[in-house]
Amino acid sequence: MTFHPASLLLLTAVSGLASAAPASITRDHDSILAMQGQYTVDFAFDETVLLKPGYERAPAMRSGGDEVVVVVEDSPTRIVLQHLLVDAKSGHVTKHWRQDWVYQAPSRFEFSADQTWQVRPVDATLNQGAWTQCVYEVSDAPRYCGTGKWTYDNNVPTWTSDTSWRPLPRREYTRRSDYNALAVVNRHTLTPNGWTHEQFNTKVQRNTDGSQVEIAREFGFNDYVRTTEVDFTPALDYWKATAGFWAQVRQRWAAHLDKAPGVHLKTKLDGMAMIIPLFEQAEAVQGGAAVDTAKIDAVFVQFVEPAP
Repeated sequence: MTFHPASLLLLTAVSGLASAAPASITRDHDSILAMQGQYTVDFAFDETVLLKPGYERAPAMRSGGDEVVVVVEDSPTRIVLQHLLVDAKSGHVTKHWRQDWVYQAPSRFEFSADQTWQVRPVDATLNQGAWTQCVYEVSDAPRYCGTGKWTYDNNVPTWTSDTSWRPLPRREYTRRSDYNALAVVNRHTLTPNGWTHEQFNTKVQRNTDGSQVEIAREFGFNDYVRTTEVDFTPALDYWKATAGFWAQVRQRWAAHLDKAPGVHLKTKLDGMAMIIPLFEQAEAVQGGAAVDTAKIDAVFVQFVEPAP
């Protein structure tokens, strides 16, 4: 059998990753913690391989913003990072996504059907020496999890997940309905200027009979570059004022996501039925109101139930 030179290079790279010795928990912990800070972010998504007959490549997507990443929880085996967007001109703050990291997590949630995430054990062979990253919506609703090890080949800290399922991102479900799930491998890498998040996505139509049709592959590249040119004071003030409120919200979600069966959301795909009342409550708390746990409970009672 003869390999093309490019194939040999790829095989060598993959082999190098596989043979890399696992890093200490402390080094992994510090690599995750290094993602905190203030950034200008560029988001880029390009469809690459077209898989469905007759399918035409969608236009490339480009966007960006200014974002601060703050540490919410920090222990040797668990780190929670919250992202906050700031409009540099107006100072308007938007609570953005959240990422939780757990060393050798016993379980994780997995996107199994529309608005449904089931909690399942993490495979023991995958989990040894690995970190599970779980990503959450702006309302702290679940998005996806992935499990993988940090590697340090050539002194480049890189974490690569296994393949897992996630729902369509907002940039897609607001304008198309020809697929309903993404099969994703995520990779985070620390760089001299910040860090990057690469996404290797396959767009899939999952059917109720268990069959599925792959539509296209997509490469996403999110580039977090440290900046001192943006005033992130409004975001830091927002989080200082509302952190207690959002801790209460996270507790409500954890009641569903820390153990089986998981969660089903009784909202439309955009999730605005929960996002709006929770954001309004956070705004009131920022204005000086006390955290009203009864109001938080009312939102969850209305829109959240155990997964089937």
